[in-house]
Amino acid sequence: MPADLPILSHYQAAPLLQAHQDGQPECTTTLDFGLSTVTATLTDAGVTVGDGLSLTWAQLESIADDSNGCFVVEGDDLRKVQAFSAVTNRACSLYPTPGPPTLLVGGFPMHRIKNTDPGKDTRSKIKALGRVSGRVLDTNTGLGYTAIALSQYAEHVTTVELDPAVIEVGRDNPHSRGLYTNGNITQVIGDSFDVVDDQADESFDRVLHDPPTYQLAGHLYSREFYEGVWRILKRGGRLFHYIGDPDSKQGARVTRGVVKRLGEAGFKKVQPRPRAYGVVAFK
Repeated sequence: MPADLPILSHYQAAPLLQAHQDGQPECTTTLDFGLSTVTATLTDAGVTVGDGLSLTWAQLESIADDSNGCFVVEGDDLRKVQAFSAVTNRACSLYPTPGPPTLLVGGFPMHRIKNTDPGKDTRSKIKALGRVSGRVLDTNTGLGYTAIALSQYAEHVTTVELDPAVIEVGRDNPHSRGLYTNGNITQVIGDSFDVVDDQADESFDRVLHDPPTYQLAGHLYSREFYEGVWRILKRGGRLFHYIGDPDSKQGARVTRGVVKRLGEAGFKKVQPRPRAYGVVAFK
């Protein structure tokens, strides 16, 4: 189980600094990215919350100055939530938003955050998939938002993550706790291509496929992979495939190829879900 340590970003640090500058003795804040609120006492030395947390103004200034970082409080020290992946040779870290953080991999956010947030992005994918029930495969764990949301409706969710470093980063994220507390979620470390190949025929009612970009994981956009997904889906099952902005030149090109290969793999109907940046395919 992950430790429930206080975590802050510039979204929390900057208001605390401003409140101190304004001479306020107290300030309401959050130490778990909005899941709960606490009252912080502001003194000349810094901020205290209850008997268990104290931060100096210098520490809060360092957090406020880093717009890309999330920081866990461990005793008297701060630790930036980041890891280097031996699998992908890329750095990954938590990236703050006004709500749930996203995952930054190689400098790129893994959720849509322009005019939306990771929570809304996740809900749009679940809605696009349609009614969720039975056994569900989530092909890309990331921070676990999709698996957690699916587990509220599904009998069981199997979620797959290629990179152990991503799981390490997620352990510090309060919004990822459901991965470890929801009893109907099974986590698998591996390549989704191989994991699908290992599953029994017609063993899933739904599949939510949210792969990295085509340039990073082209095999997860291949006809062979889609044939595997078709095989493991029950008759009447559905696949939601996140692709990217359908209005962009690259997104439109990739979408055309995806639709073509899904049809060749056996899916009888493929429908666009532009608001969710993907398509739904039916078996």
